[in-house]
Formats: sequence, C-alpha cells, structure tokens
Amino acid sequence: MSQPLQMGHEYCGVVVAVGEAVKTVKPGQFVVGSFCLSDNTCPHCRHGFQSSCEQVEFMTGAQAPYARVPLADGTLVATDGMPDDDLIPSLLAVSDVLGTGWYAADAARVRPGSSVVVVGDGAVGLMGVLAAKQMGAERIIAMSRHKPRQALALEYGATHIVSERGAEGARVIKDLTGGVGADSVLECVGTQESMSQALESTRPGGSIGYVGVPHGVTFDGQQLFFAQRNMLGGPAPVRRFLPHLMDLVLRREIDPGKVFDLQIPIADVSEGYKAMDERRAIKTLLRV
Repeated sequence: MSQPLQMGHEYCGVVVAVGEAVKTVKPGQFVVGSFCLSDNTCPHCRHGFQSSCEQVEFMTGAQAPYARVPLADGTLVATDGMPDDDLIPSLLAVSDVLGTGWYAADAARVRPGSSVVVVGDGAVGLMGVLAAKQMGAERIIAMSRHKPRQALALEYGATHIVSERGAEGARVIKDLTGGVGADSVLECVGTQESMSQALESTRPGGSIGYVGVPHGVTFDGQQLFFAQRNMLGGPAPVRRFLPHLMDLVLRREIDPGKVFDLQIPIADVSEGYKAMDERRAIKTLLRV
C-alpha cells in the first residue's frame, strides 16, 4: 500500500438518509448489507449470484462513523424493528463471514447426513462449521491448531478436530472417513497448501466450496481431470442468503456473533488489526 485507503466492507446500522431514487429502505431503519453491492435485478442476481451483478461494486469505507451504500435497494435488508443490542454482533456477522461460510457450505453441496471437512479456522471457517450443522451434516471435521478456535468450532457443531495439515491432514481425514474422503469440503483459506488439502480430503464425486481468496494457488490439469471433484466458489453472494440468515439470528436460532471475541471503539481500530494479526483475537468488532 502506497497511500491511505478506505477500509471496511462488513457493516450494519441505522439509516440516516437516502437518495431520492431509493425506494425500499428509509431513515430510521436498521439494515444489514452485503459486502458486494448489487442491484438484485440483473440476470446474474436473479440466478442468485449477486456477487457477479452486472453493476457489482465492493463495499469500502464501512469502518467510519457514516458509510454510503450504493445500490441500496438491491443491497440492504431492513429488520422489522430495532434489534436487541445483544444481537448486533450476530447481524454484523451475517454481512460477510456468516454469509461467506454459508456460501462455502452451499457451494460444497452439504446435505443432511453428509460428512463435511472445514479447512481454515478463521471467522469464515468457523461460520462454515455453523452452516454445515444447520444444513444437517452428520460429521463435521474442523481442521484447526488453535485451542480457542477449536472450542468455538465444537460449540458450533464440529464433531472432530484435526490439527494436522497438508498431506498428513488429508491422511487423517481419509482415516476418519473409512478411506473414502469427505462428501463436502469447505476451503476457507486460499493458499496452495489449503487448496491441495481440500482436494485430497474430498471423495471422488464430492464437492469443494472455496471462498478463501486465492494467493498463489495453481492447479494441475491432469490431477483435476482424474480427481473428479466438483468445485464452486468465489466471492459469496451474501445478498441471496441475507433474509434467511437474518431471520435465524433474530429468532435466536444461531449465534454467529460469538466469533467477535474483541469489541473496541472505532477510534482504536489499529489495535483490532494488531490483535487479529497476533492471533489474540479471531475477529474484531468496531462500535461507532
């Protein structure tokens, strides 16, 4: 980075003003929005891929006292009233990490009774565990080396914890699945090692949902050809899932807000980043 940039793409809050073209939200409403801004009417949106909207933009500048949300009608979803304060962290999680973890599980075709592996124990990976549990997975294997994250994964529904990584981690997964591999694997990191681990942990005909932004990931065409795995991923179309996930939160059926294990005023934002970098926090919540 060579110059200051606007930061922040996860957000929820109260509308204070709207443009004259905005029809579906109004001042005073509490809203949650996706990190992908979309009109929610184009062909891609209608197919449920709002993150590929013909007008797509990525939200920036949400870590501020006020944030402008373009394409508000297609991006924001309002609650019926002002939510209880203790639900705010969970509604904030819906904006990205829960929506992304949910998409990973959806893309990996998690089904009732299925076996699921989650590669990555960050906020998105933990939300992937929660999503797999909600979707009825019978066996949920979380790959994690960090005790606090392991504990939260178990609370969210993980049935097994695997601390090994790479080829050894994939071997343990095979042992846990009778030598077959998992039905569904959620790749929530984006490195070469994590993607290879995901591929090796999936059974032939199984599915990988990858939502970790790739960093140096490459594929071997011959390996993919003979592996016979389904793969779907990319930036999560959170807007597709917003109404359902908000409803689960508001009915207190899920508590994704626990992933925010550090809450600080927005003036102390740099401490929040430092805590996450040093693994003293899974995810930081900023309050205005």
